[in-house]
Amino acid sequence: MKAVIAALFVGTACVLAGCATGPVGGSGGGDANCPADARELPLQSLYGRWDARFDDLPAVATVQLGKHPDYEGVRGTITRNTGNPPKASVSQLAGDVDDEGALSIDESKDGRAISGVWSGKLQAGSCGREFRGTWRDAANESTHPFVLRKTGGPEGKP
Repeated sequence: MKAVIAALFVGTACVLAGCATGPVGGSGGGDANCPADARELPLQSLYGRWDARFDDLPAVATVQLGKHPDYEGVRGTITRNTGNPPKASVSQLAGDVDDEGALSIDESKDGRAISGVWSGKLQAGSCGREFRGTWRDAANESTHPFVLRKTGGPEGKP
């Protein structure tokens, strides 16, 4: 219970301090009011719209996350090829923050089998708005770096 209260306090302090618009990722300094680890974030801060980029390519996928109905985690979707609607694909996502503080998400193209696995760390100074890590393709075990940046709240609002 103390951890939940502390996480809520840190999240509230971050919002009140305005650090959600502060420096994003790797600037070195960071904001003292921002959580240093994803375990300190309230789960609700993961809800909303995110942009995902893979392999440092300019193409952006759209991730939408919300409350998981069955456990303490998130559930949502990723839409790839958003700039080309006829070729757009949507996969299902489900995950949480693991014991090491990594955002861990399973991805499924068909809603049954895992097609990809995400593991990312919260970036210092991002106030819960940027994760960087590795996406693993379950079909061929290839790995790809990803950046996940928050772009909107639960209803897609900034």
